[in-house]
This record gives sequence, structure tokens and C-alpha cells, in this order.
Amino acid sequence: MTKVLLVEDNEMNRDMLSRRLARKGFHVIAATDGLEGVSMAGSETPDIILMDMSLPEIDGWEATRRIKAEPGTASIPVIALTAHAMASDREKALEAGCDDFDTKPVEFSRLLEKMGKLLSES
Repeated sequence: MTKVLLVEDNEMNRDMLSRRLARKGFHVIAATDGLEGVSMAGSETPDIILMDMSLPEIDGWEATRRIKAEPGTASIPVIALTAHAMASDREKALEAGCDDFDTKPVEFSRLLEKMGKLLSES
């Protein structure tokens, strides 16, 4: 079963996305801030990470940089999730080490497609 680390501080978004992913057969673990996300990436070794960019403690950009800087977690694909849909936000996410980028509100079928592509490459 594919393990997904969902790093999302908004409880409603986290619960909704967790339930939808679980219905598709994913094992979902969740972190509520950037520091917890970095910690869980190391301790839980997920197959893929869905990273909100606007997080407490440290933001998603910094959390992704830390995850990608560690040899044990550097190869885990990260998809940035953000309400900011400008091209500069996509570039910023990719520069931080994210493997892909998607906007909120999440279009679930598109997100699943991106996850499938990254999971098949890893």
C-alpha cells in the first residue's frame, strides 16, 4: 500500500483529502506543520509527500528544502499544494525541491494523475 504523507495545517482540507486518498487505497499519515512534516518524512519514510506551502513553524518551501537535503528522504517525491496559482509560485516550489505543483482547491483527478506519474518514476 502506498504511504502518503500529507502536510496540511487546515483541518478541513486535511480530513477531506485524507479520506479521498484512503478511499483510493492510499495509507495516509498527516502532519500539521512544516517541522512535523520534516520529522515524519524521516521517521515514516512515505512513498510520496503532499506539501502545503503555507504552514506554521516553517513553511512548505523550507520543509521541502530540508527533506530534499537529507540523504534518507531526498528521493521522496514532493508535490506542492498551494492556493497561490501564479507561475512564480510554481517556480519557487520547484526551486525548493518539489517534484510537482498543484493548486488549491485540489482537483482530485489531476492530483491523482500527478501522484501516479511521480510514484511510477520513483
